Amino acid sequence: MPGSVALDPVDLDILRLLQNDARTTYRELAAAVGVAPSTCLDRVARLRRGGVILGHALRLDPARLGRSLEALLSVQVRPHRRELIGPFVERVRALPESRALFHLTGPDDYLVHVAVTGTADLQRLVLDEFTSRNEVARVETRLIFQQWECGPLLPPA
Repeated sequence: MPGSVALDPVDLDILRLLQNDARTTYRELAAAVGVAPSTCLDRVARLRRGGVILGHALRLDPARLGRSLEALLSVQVRPHRRELIGPFVERVRALPESRALFHLTGPDDYLVHVAVTGTADLQRLVLDEFTSRNEVARVETRLIFQQWECGPLLPPA
């Protein structure tokens, strides 16, 4: 695969553990994978330099922050032209309700994951921030009842 990095079983173990808890210390990580802490540090540094590890993120509970309703917005942009995409993407990314934004193929151009305070807030967001824009032709809203984290991302076997 172009751009892929060769990973051995120790690298894969390190990645699996760090994806489960990015705060794992190098000492704990090294003990878990059976290498010296200095070797572990070198491997993690190599994985960062190689672009395999992109960073560390803090996960927050939207409900505890007052945003108890989450939804997926399917957005169709017309015309779907490059000069409209940049400003649209930047505007959506700047919205405090936006959690993730995906550019898609198919009938919808974007999928936006949002977290809002309730249905009135969701309605305001859709009407004021999406359908009021000239380039937005259609928005379809799907409420998220529940979500689950999935296993760590590893290369294909």
